[in-house]
Amino acid sequence: MKWLENFIYSVNGSKSKRNMVIILTLVALGLSILMLPAKMVKARMLPGKSTNTYSIYVDTPSGSSMFETKAVTNCILDILRDEEAVMNVEVFLGQGSPLDYAGLVKGSTLKQGENVAEIVVNLTDKHGRDEASFLMVQRLRPILHSKCIFQKETSIKMIEQPAGPPTLASIVVEVFGENEKSIRKMSEKVAEILRETDGLVDVDIMQDESYKKFELIAEAEKISRSAVSLEQLNNILYLAFEGMSVAVKNSQDSPDQIPIFLVLSDDTKELETFDQEALEAKLSALRLMNQKGMMVPVNELVTVKGVQNSPTIFSKNLRKMANVLAETDMVSQLYPLLEARDTMMEVFEEDYNITKAGMTTYMFDLNLVDKKSGERFLLRWDGEMKVSLDTFRDLGGAFIAALILIFLLLVIYYKSFAISGIILGGSFLSIIGVFIGHWVANWFTSETFFLTATSLIGFIALMGISSRNSLLLIDFAKALIADKGMEKRKAIAVATATRATPITLTAIAIILGSALLATDPVFGGLGVALISGTVAAVAVSLIFVPVLMFNTKAI
Repeated sequence: MKWLENFIYSVNGSKSKRNMVIILTLVALGLSILMLPAKMVKARMLPGKSTNTYSIYVDTPSGSSMFETKAVTNCILDILRDEEAVMNVEVFLGQGSPLDYAGLVKGSTLKQGENVAEIVVNLTDKHGRDEASFLMVQRLRPILHSKCIFQKETSIKMIEQPAGPPTLASIVVEVFGENEKSIRKMSEKVAEILRETDGLVDVDIMQDESYKKFELIAEAEKISRSAVSLEQLNNILYLAFEGMSVAVKNSQDSPDQIPIFLVLSDDTKELETFDQEALEAKLSALRLMNQKGMMVPVNELVTVKGVQNSPTIFSKNLRKMANVLAETDMVSQLYPLLEARDTMMEVFEEDYNITKAGMTTYMFDLNLVDKKSGERFLLRWDGEMKVSLDTFRDLGGAFIAALILIFLLLVIYYKSFAISGIILGGSFLSIIGVFIGHWVANWFTSETFFLTATSLIGFIALMGISSRNSLLLIDFAKALIADKGMEKRKAIAVATATRATPITLTAIAIILGSALLATDPVFGGLGVALISGTVAAVAVSLIFVPVLMFNTKAI
């Protein structure tokens, strides 16, 4: 490559040209890093993963009947029937589905009661359809919310199979406080802020709502005087509203006896209005025969009393708390988190004294103290966002450790801090290609192409490749100077031109080997980082490093 030799020889012959190369390289580094805060490149733990199944969690307000929950699920099923990619669905009323990976970490086992349901949606094979499952979820979510939420407190959540580590939700705000009512009020304020934050969906409070219910208290004295038994009273109430097996039927087609289940019809069980008088009127229609053959109305044997429900109390580390959950709608978790956190500080500033957590593991936490009552709250951020921050922090630490080790090894080998710094600086500059590569890749994908944890793994791997390129140039240039007495400027140009071919061939091999990774939904970031970072590493090694070599006196 005679042209490359002449180019490097010409650049090193002029101080202004050398300064121009250094300035342009540093500008490229600065601009590429600015892509992250400018949101031209967005960071996330892992991108969406297309699977053949997902779940829909339905939570109607606490105290809702099975019929109200069923109405919501039927509405959802009507919409899913029109989807060509949906192969079949299964509805679990009053409970969660059998545990899968998503349900294991998202609390499916806690679902129990008439106000909850889970719909498991099975899709055609992901290789045979054009739309990824996470894109289908993103498209269907607003449709389901607009058509199937009949009560304000109803929650419909689209739950996908996690692509990465198990977490309760993409963003979790743990609200710690001193009593349940205050925690509930604070959780509602936090949830409202999250609902108004762009990019956040499926916001829900993992806590029972407060509602009124009626208790039937058996009057022992009245039951005794009426000549009926308590067992009779319990049986008729259970038979009427829950249903029970009252007899069996034998069939030649079945080896076992077939139970006959008896229950009041749905219309008969429903109350016209939700009040004590309507319930007493319904109970008056139920009659028991006493020992004398007389019919006794049930409402004369019980007292109806209106009471509040007893919500489940959640705690963590012996402190009362509630979880506010939110999912991200194809965006990074970090940007909505920062926006929501800033909004919370503005909203709560009027009534609370706010202190931020320091630079610790929980750096985004907020401590609130009520200005009037002195009551304390802690808003702690968790979920996939927390895992993402921890992962990026750990990978950043691994990257710094790799830099230090490489630098120490180079110092031992060359006995020169300057040469070691050149090699290390050239290696770090491959990050220019990593950011630019993700920015370019985003043009060719229908969804956002995120800078992920696998992207950082690729960048760390590039450190060794980039260092090897610089080592080849420096060793060969020093050999030409020592063995052939070649002038320093000429030796650097010749070394660059001579080693350009093996460096380029090695880069092509890495690029071709990483091409398949670039198409993978999870490891695509690793593939793009290796491809674009290698291109940048070659450019830096063949242009920027020779200029630094000429400027140092150690060569």
